[in-house]
Amino acid sequence: MIKKHYNVIGVMSGTSLDGIDLANVSFTMDDEWSFKIHQSETIQYPPNWQQKLRELTSFSLQELKDLDKKYTIYLSEVINEFISKNQLANIDAVCSHGHTALHQPHNGITYQIGNLPVLASLINQKVICDFRVNDVLLGGQGAPLVPIGDKLLFPNYEFCVNLGGFANISTEINGNRIAYDICPVNIVLNHYVHQIGLNYDGKGQLASKGKINLELLKELNSLPFYKKEFPKSLGLEWVKTEIFPLIDSYEISIKDILRTFVEHISITIANELNKKENMSVLITGGGVYNEFLIDRLACYSKNKIEIPNKEIIEYKEALIFGLLGVLRLRHEVNCLSSVTGASRNHSSGNIYCP
Repeated sequence: MIKKHYNVIGVMSGTSLDGIDLANVSFTMDDEWSFKIHQSETIQYPPNWQQKLRELTSFSLQELKDLDKKYTIYLSEVINEFISKNQLANIDAVCSHGHTALHQPHNGITYQIGNLPVLASLINQKVICDFRVNDVLLGGQGAPLVPIGDKLLFPNYEFCVNLGGFANISTEINGNRIAYDICPVNIVLNHYVHQIGLNYDGKGQLASKGKINLELLKELNSLPFYKKEFPKSLGLEWVKTEIFPLIDSYEISIKDILRTFVEHISITIANELNKKENMSVLITGGGVYNEFLIDRLACYSKNKIEIPNKEIIEYKEALIFGLLGVLRLRHEVNCLSSVTGASRNHSSGNIYCP
């Protein structure tokens, strides 16, 4: 039934492995969409799950299917705890991204674990999930999916940039929303600080003490992906084949790796932003807390960088996956062909009932 008000839970797990983001959001359609985040929380992954998720690309298909079942159960426990703790009721749907295990759209493959039909029964809620698969079947990249939310919920910004495992950007060109992945961010930074026993480089303090390796920086900036036209997207597989071997071929300290890669991120993002000037840029995602990275990006950018409140910084993706689910319930477009390269706009996502 098409209605004006919806109460949903958005669930997101990103490639940076920060944890599972959950947000209870109400959406209202009154000429345009408005929203309110009522409750939100990030559940950090325990070490055993972090390790498994880091190794997903090395699993066989059967191993992935077995892990998918276990992850779906784990995800259901996290969602049930969130619902119970916050005494949530009258939920229209739980809208879940799952966690990306494989993303090879050029081969017609994308696989997010945690999207099995049994999830609906385990949490006793309607579930909307697996938003990427149909787009890939239609010839698209299956990513990014957030731009429809940028368009409908944050229309006052010329650019929306998310700094998560990867940096992605969305904007309008000639009346069409376009978006694409720019470069890796936390998926690389966290990988290297993990080698010295840290989960992340707080405020970018380690990176700020390192030295730029100019030769490595030049090689990173010259990677072929950055010359490709959109639509385009990145996955862990690309990082493991293109980024890690390149960085590891240089025998330099972790601090110098971080410093060099922060400069690479800043230059690569600024190259995209500077295609326009004096525009407003909304920046969200965990990378916002890397103050050194934000400072370096600001040095290169010709646009005004704006950082929103903590709720939007941390839960924008969970918020927007909630919106994707609502649009799916309304049989409205939630996946833009101008973004993904699919053969047409469509309403994507599987709907499971308990």
